[in-house]
Amino acid sequence: MSSKSMPNGLDKLGLDITGKVYYNLSYDELQAHEVNRSECKISTTGTAMCDTGIFTGRSPKDKYFVDQSPSNKEIAWGEINKPIKKEVYDELLELSKKQLSNKDIYIMDVYAGASLESRKKIRFISEVAWQAHFVKNMFIRPTEKKLEDFEPDFVVYNACKTTNEKYKEEGLNSDVFVVFNIEENVCIIGGTWYGGEMKKGIFSMMNYWLPLEGKLPMHCSANVGVEGDVCLFFGLSGTGKTTLSTDPHRALIGDDEHGWDDNGVFNFEGGCYAKVINLDPRSEPEIYGAIKKDALLENVVYDVDGRVDYSDSSKTENTRVSYPIEHIENFKENMQAGHPSNIIFLTADAFGILPPVSKLTKEQAMYYFLSGYTAKVAGTELGITEPVATFSACFGEAFLPLHPTRYAKLLGEKIDKYNVNVYLVNTGWTGGSYGIGKRMSIKNTRACIDSILSGTILDAEFEKLDVFDLSIPKSLPGTNSEVLNPRNTWEDKEAYDKKLHELAKMFIENFKRYDDKGSEFDFASAGPQL
Repeated sequence: MSSKSMPNGLDKLGLDITGKVYYNLSYDELQAHEVNRSECKISTTGTAMCDTGIFTGRSPKDKYFVDQSPSNKEIAWGEINKPIKKEVYDELLELSKKQLSNKDIYIMDVYAGASLESRKKIRFISEVAWQAHFVKNMFIRPTEKKLEDFEPDFVVYNACKTTNEKYKEEGLNSDVFVVFNIEENVCIIGGTWYGGEMKKGIFSMMNYWLPLEGKLPMHCSANVGVEGDVCLFFGLSGTGKTTLSTDPHRALIGDDEHGWDDNGVFNFEGGCYAKVINLDPRSEPEIYGAIKKDALLENVVYDVDGRVDYSDSSKTENTRVSYPIEHIENFKENMQAGHPSNIIFLTADAFGILPPVSKLTKEQAMYYFLSGYTAKVAGTELGITEPVATFSACFGEAFLPLHPTRYAKLLGEKIDKYNVNVYLVNTGWTGGSYGIGKRMSIKNTRACIDSILSGTILDAEFEKLDVFDLSIPKSLPGTNSEVLNPRNTWEDKEAYDKKLHELAKMFIENFKRYDDKGSEFDFASAGPQL
């Protein structure tokens, strides 16, 4: 246990404490609790394995912000950020505190943000040992000395074992609730055990706090070269964000959540949270190697001896592992670095239209950031072979309390101020849409990224992609020049032109939601024009 047996401000939490308070337990102590309380089994690699109950992913329809001043003037209300009345929140807070009272509880005090100027001190309270373990993995762990005077900026009450039976009369979605009170610096969670609610809940709050200070929160991975050059990788699930940012020649700053302040880029987290469905040690050796003691596997299937079958999705497709970042061999120790030299937006365009790499202007960077595009392959088991376009503003729309254009404007200002090069990299299809063409080779994608990181792409001669006006290099070291212009790879040029216009229409249609926002420049003018 921590040498400091009790946290500061225990009396301010509003809990009746008659049980034991386990404060910032060590990994060994947490594992002992998990096993003794029958919460976890231990795998053959020494990793704790838990099940997260009926929820194996986040519950976005049950996320609310308390509708009160002054935050209600900042929040972009809508499907993602739903309001809840203060009176209802007060009732749910009491319900949560009642659930956590007179129990043995786990309190974890941690940091969100590696930057001293931008970090927040977060306190998590739960009655489940593996949830405390998850928090220890995913956030930055203070030293014993720092815990002595730790006073939280924000408190999360995780009362996952209670539910809200009055939800219908209160006009809420279900008996599950994840509620943020910005003015009181509190989050309450009920009805879902899923650990990711705590991780993404704090990410949502960082996405609220930082822009108000002129700092940019980002849903991206980041790495740094031996010369100190930083690269950011944005991309939705399946675009290669984790794979491409993990590079033996560059140190990993982090794999998912970062901030950008006056000192540079910094990780919000102290760990990684990776999908493990169909995990293959040959293609993802770093993640595979990180699954050892102190890591925490979620919802995986295993045999009586604790051998995990990563191919088994019978519990969920969203099987995951959380682990401290130290489990990755080549990580940046203080999890921060200078200002980025390069930003890469990753998209897996299953329509086969976008180039493997294109260089963006600042205005295009803001446009493609706001679009947050990728195309997912539809479920072929239903006989659907057409890809489905997905747009998620700023590559993380579910976690943005403010209007997306506020983040895009901040990005544009920082690109200007620090002279950053921005690229769009397509890791999707070439030579035709899904079903006709083939997936872009990792070799070609790596060569494009190597050219960006080395700066050799800046020496290339560029041509323009019709309609989208994207600048495409005519040749790059290590790549087949034919592949660089997507139209060249299609046998049927008419089919390509038709699909090009179809994709442009999807972008234009999606972007109509920004029409109502008066802005310093016309965002849409940087996108495709028909």
